[in-house]
Formats: sequence, C-alpha cells, structure tokens
Amino acid sequence: MEETMRELQIFLRGDLGQLITFIVAALLFFIIVGRMFKKMELNIRSMTYAGLAMSVAFLLSFLTLFTMPGGMGGSVTPMSMFFVTLIGFMFGPVVGVVSAVAYGLLQLVQRATVVHPIQLLLDYPMAFGALGLSGFFWKMKHGLYIGFVVAVIGRWVMHTVSGVVFFGQFAFDGWHPLPFSMVYNGTYIFPEMVITLIILAIPPVRHAIERVRAEANKQ
Repeated sequence: MEETMRELQIFLRGDLGQLITFIVAALLFFIIVGRMFKKMELNIRSMTYAGLAMSVAFLLSFLTLFTMPGGMGGSVTPMSMFFVTLIGFMFGPVVGVVSAVAYGLLQLVQRATVVHPIQLLLDYPMAFGALGLSGFFWKMKHGLYIGFVVAVIGRWVMHTVSGVVFFGQFAFDGWHPLPFSMVYNGTYIFPEMVITLIILAIPPVRHAIERVRAEANKQ
C-alpha cells in the first residue's frame, strides 16, 4: 500500500502526471459547476444575502485563533466556516455548493499552500465547496446543526485525501499518512466546529439566524 502511494505521488508530481490530472480535474470541475449554475434561480435578495454571508466568512477567516505549524496550512477561525454553510441553509444545496466553491477560490487567493494542481483543487474549491453540503438539510428539522456538521466533515475528508497523497512525507515517525492526515486536519477543523456549535446553541443566536433566513427567502 505504501509503495503504491509513493509511486502515485511520483507520477502526480511529474510533468505528465501534473498535466493529465489538471486537465481531468479542471474539466470535471467546470462541468459540475456549469450544470449547477444552469439550475440556479437567484434573485437580487438571495444574491445579496449570499454575498453578505460570504463576505463575513472571508473577513472572519483573517482572524485566526490558532494556526497549524509546519507550513501545510490550516487554522482555527471564529466561525468563518459557519457563514459559508449558512448560505446553503438559507437557499438550498445548489446555491450553497456554488457559493462555497467560490469561497474556496477566495481562500486560494488569500493564503494558498499549493504543491500540485490536483492538490489545489482538493484543498480549495472541493474542500470549501463541501461546506455547501449544508444545503441538503435546509428543510430538515435541526438542519442548521446537522447540515453544518456534515459540511464540516465533508471539508475534513477532502483535506484528508489531499494530505495522504501530497503531504504524507510529513507524517510523524511510525505514522501512516492516512491517520496522520486525519489527525492533522481534524486538529484545526473540529475545534472550530465545536466552538461554533456551542455559540449556535445560544437561543438568541439561533433565533437571529432563523429570522435572517426568513427575511432572505421573502418573495
């Protein structure tokens, strides 16, 4: 297994591997996003609220509470992930995923850690795009919480896959790249998730979010 992983890493970092993986990933990415945009029915109100939520998330992403050492990226912020997932909670999965992908591109501009084109796609548009999965729970009871947790786990999975393939050489002595990547990425993603859930459990905060959602969906 480890030998196969090393061979895959060598191939992906070669010129041909980079070219092939980038072309395939880019085509899939644009096909999926293009189909999503065709299905979106956005009015000025929903675009405004989605834009505001994304702006708040982007601003909060600069306020890091803790940054992972080692230069591989990752930090705990005050609820920046939540405001991305909020878009899906307000408007559903299509708007949520497309907005989250766009937010991932903003993060790429802000502070990118890039070692390979496919790693770029995994750690930015795909990982942050997973935050839009909250939209699949927007009509469900307790969907605010369930959607947020599922979205955060989705982001963690994308970062973990990227870590196994592209950052496995940084694993602790005696550690396989998979558990190392799971622990490393979980160390900054899940504390922020817990902090956010505690804040969301405060009744005035929860009621305020419900009011914002109702206002955003007025016809």
